This record gives sequence, structure tokens and C-alpha cells, in this order.
Amino acid sequence: MGRFVFKLPDLGEGTAEAEIVAWHAKIGDLVSEDAPLVDMLTDKATVEMTSPVAGKLIEVAGVAGDMAAVGSAIAVFEVEGAGNAKDAPTPAKAEAAAPTPAPVPEVAPVAETPPPAPPPAPEPKAAPQPAVAAAPRAIPRRVEGEKPLASPAVRRRAEDLGIRLGHVVGSGPAGRITHEDLDAFIAAGGDAGAARGSGLAKRTAIEEVKVIGMRRAIARQMQEAKRRIPHFAYVEEVDMTELEELRVHLNATKRADQPKLTMLPFMVRALVRVLPDYPQINARFDDEAGVVHRYAPVHIGIATQTSNGLIVPVVRHAETLDVWACAAEVARVAEIARSGKGSKEELSGSTITITSLGPLGGIATTPVINYPEVAIIGPNKIVDRPVIRHGQVAVRKMMNLSSSFDHRVVDGYDAAEFIQRVKAMLEHPATLFMD
Repeated sequence: MGRFVFKLPDLGEGTAEAEIVAWHAKIGDLVSEDAPLVDMLTDKATVEMTSPVAGKLIEVAGVAGDMAAVGSAIAVFEVEGAGNAKDAPTPAKAEAAAPTPAPVPEVAPVAETPPPAPPPAPEPKAAPQPAVAAAPRAIPRRVEGEKPLASPAVRRRAEDLGIRLGHVVGSGPAGRITHEDLDAFIAAGGDAGAARGSGLAKRTAIEEVKVIGMRRAIARQMQEAKRRIPHFAYVEEVDMTELEELRVHLNATKRADQPKLTMLPFMVRALVRVLPDYPQINARFDDEAGVVHRYAPVHIGIATQTSNGLIVPVVRHAETLDVWACAAEVARVAEIARSGKGSKEELSGSTITITSLGPLGGIATTPVINYPEVAIIGPNKIVDRPVIRHGQVAVRKMMNLSSSFDHRVVDGYDAAEFIQRVKAMLEHPATLFMD
């Protein structure tokens, strides 16, 4: 038998290291060649690494959240033949590879050293204690309408503590609840529904959540954006009434093979029409080199909420798409982001980003720029509002359009003028389709 050391290969685009997301095999497993071995996160793409050989997995480089350098050993297999591990360094075994017997000797001395003899009286109280303390974990619910038995003093104390007596098992005669039952209930953590009545019960739980995987990548990206980019925000109100009427009409008359239109394809269309006149906004700023890259193509990032956090897939060459093709592409890239199957190209390279919370969009937002871009557009929710129109009060569908810009690259006047141009197109949707 030999040993085969699997080193993390170059994952492209100058990647120096990647994060371990999840292992698909554990130490001791027999793994076949090309079977899924480990998921690695690089930038914003998760790459599934398969086993290069068939063999028994005997060492791994770390656990989820650990970083591994390109070229370093991440797994060792026991294989038939000589293997490749003559001089190759191997990863340290995972700490959880073998259980430790340490807790056993710690318990034994306690039993060997008898405690001081207790008085005879406390003995009867100690016996039922475990049963009462364990009760809240599996409390038999009383029949609806059945009133729990308890003295006025116990009821008063339970009310002060925010405990529903219906959630406490009584140890007294006929199931009567005693003060000891309340103490045991509290010591066992109680029931989540116990304090809902008053809403004033003290909460003491603290949950520690390790920031790893996609959440760590997002945190790093947001921190980098706020650290490096001097943001300034601009918010304008847009009358979406006519565009909404057009959208509803197009959806009602569309062909079966055409996608449903949301507001986003129209927003994309407006950006595509206006951006050529503002090349400094459709840009990426390499601040280390001191170079602004202005793009003729419009590659629009679509900020998408997923179970792993906010991902920004890219609609590439949006200038070539009509509203129907744009709607289909927005839906496609959003789905690959949610499924975690997007490629590096599909998840990077945007030149400007749209971020929308839909009906949760609020009155206004201050979106964070998707570094190294220099602008981000955030449409807020559309609501019916009374407005003055032609001297009369009218109910119109209004939306605030929030935006942020990199003040090193984009001047305030240019940003305001750009948003006003976008607003004019959205308020007169026929202009979106005019050459």
C-alpha cells in the first residue's frame, strides 16, 4: 500500500488560497476516483473538488472555514501501489479524527471519594429532582381548557417570572405545581412558549456563529468597499405609473414562451441607454494602480439574496438585450446564484450593479458599492401616493430611486444629472425603445 497526497490545484485568476466549505468524505472512508471530495470557496465561486484517486482517506488539511494555500496538501489517501508521497508534505490530521478518553478518568474519582454524609431529611427531596428537571424537555400538554393546579403564591410567582403554568409539570398531589417545580423548570431552561404571554421574561442565551464560507467572503468584500471607497448617496423620486401600466399590459399579452416582466428589465434598459453619455459611471477603479477602466459594454450585476448571503451574478452585454431577453437572463443568473452553481465568469466582472429589495425596499436605502465598481443603483418599493399633477391631487405609483457613487471618480453634479436622465426614461417608458 502507498500514500497519495492531493494538493490544492490552481483555481484560476491568480487565486493564492481558498476556503474549505464542506467535506464530502470523512477520515476512514473509501473514496472512489472522481467522487466528490471537498467544496472550496475562492472569491465568490464555490468549486467542487473531486478525488484524483481511489483509496482510503486518512488525513485532511482542516475543517470548514479553514484556509488552504494553492499547492498545499489538503488530503492524503492510502492507495494500492506506491502512491506519490515520498517527499511530499502532508496535512495535519483533523483534531476530531480520534476520540479522546480524557473525560472518563475525570468522572471516576468523583465516585471513589464519598461526599460528607448528608442529614437524613434532604434525601427524599433529592430523589424526585431529576424527573422534575427533565420534564420541560418533553412536557405532556394538558387538555385545552384544563386549569393547572397551583396555590395563589405559586401563580403569583409564575406570573412575575413570565411563566405559563400550563407548560410546567407539577410534582405535588394530583399534579399540583409547587415552587420547587418552578425552580426545576427554570433550571432546565423552560419552554420557548412559556414567556410569550407577558413578553417580559429575561433572556440570557448567547449564540456564537463562526463567520465562514460565503458569509466571510461577503463580510470581507463589504469591509473592503467601505474602507476604500468614499461613498456619497443620491435619492430621487420617480413616477412609475405609466411604466407599471405598460408592464402589466405586456405581461397580459405576452407569448407563452416569453418570461414574466418585472421592473428590473426596464431599469436595465434605462441604464443601457443613458450610460454611454456617462462613461465615468460605467467603470471600475483600480485604486492601487491609479487607473479607472471605463467600459463600453454594460455588464450589470444583479444583487441576489440567497441562503448563503448576498451574491452578485452578472448580466453580460446588457446593451444587446431587449426587455424580454433581459428578463430571461436576470432570472437565469439569479437562479444560478441561488443554486450555488455559478461559474467564475457568471459571478464576476460587472461594471455597475442594481440592488433591489422588491416589496421590502423601504423609503430609501444607501447601498454599498460593489468594489471595484464606482456606482450602484437601488430601486425602492413602488407605492401609491397622492401627488400634485397638472394642479390637481392624483394618486400615482411612486418609487424612490436610491444610488451610491465613488466620489473619487464621479462628481456629485454628474451623478445627479445621470439619475435625472434615468428618471426621465422610466417616467416616459416609450423612450426606452426609441433609437
